[in-house]
Amino acid sequence: MLKTVFDPEIPVNVYDLGLIYKIDVTDDYVVNIDMTLTAPNCPAADFIMEDIHQKVSSIEGVKEVNIELVYEPEWTKDMMTEEAKLDLGLL
Repeated sequence: MLKTVFDPEIPVNVYDLGLIYKIDVTDDYVVNIDMTLTAPNCPAADFIMEDIHQKVSSIEGVKEVNIELVYEPEWTKDMMTEEAKLDLGLL
């Protein structure tokens, strides 16, 4: 589901951008996600986080979704998948 969430300013999903640092699913189907943004002052932050919350919550069996916005380590283009780099013309 995370691959269906896009930063509205970048035509690549948040997973391939490398914005998702950690996904933990507990035994009782609570999903905890640590994520970052491409920039700390990203104007789309609320939109992206809400989209992640809605889409992950829609997965059958998921009871709760918690998203923690973190800034360490700082995001860099090196965190993107090869596919994302190709899509953005960085390779």
